[in-house]
Amino acid sequence: MESFELLKVVAEVCERMGISYLTVGSLATTVFGLPRFTNDVDIVLDLHTDQVEKFCREFEGPEYYLSQAAVKTAIAKRTQFNIIHTTAGLKVDCFIPDGSPWSTSRLSRAVRKRVRSDFEAVFASPEDVILKKLEYYRLGESEKHLKDIEGVLGVCGDQIDRDYIAAWSRQLGISDVWQLVLSRSSQ
Repeated sequence: MESFELLKVVAEVCERMGISYLTVGSLATTVFGLPRFTNDVDIVLDLHTDQVEKFCREFEGPEYYLSQAAVKTAIAKRTQFNIIHTTAGLKVDCFIPDGSPWSTSRLSRAVRKRVRSDFEAVFASPEDVILKKLEYYRLGESEKHLKDIEGVLGVCGDQIDRDYIAAWSRQLGISDVWQLVLSRSSQ
């Protein structure tokens, strides 16, 4: 099993259960930008307490590890939990939306993309992928986040709503990082 196969499993569960989700992180930058190896799947899940038991049953058995207690805690604290595919050693980081205006905007701007010939999944918009990568760069100043952003900008080009990114980067306190990206891309 590889990352996109695991994404397919989780996406199908979410769609069957009517759970809003967004694929984010490196898989999203790969879909909108340049390919890069990743060993995990990052998903924002708008999962509610009354869905926990059914959701967890979908990942029972020796192939998966998922703690129902961790899921309930993540929902209560608006944090994250993990689903682990034990045989492949892959992990799904599941982030519960924090209810902030940007989190709500991000969910409303979801984009359905064909990942492979056999399935489609829901992704954060390219602009929201960039914004999250700007936040990650701010936290650790890892060059890989800037390269991911440059890849999305290079592939999506004029389709990117730069005004949206500029407005949200100001509100999120990362406009200086956005300016850094813009200055690097204009060189």
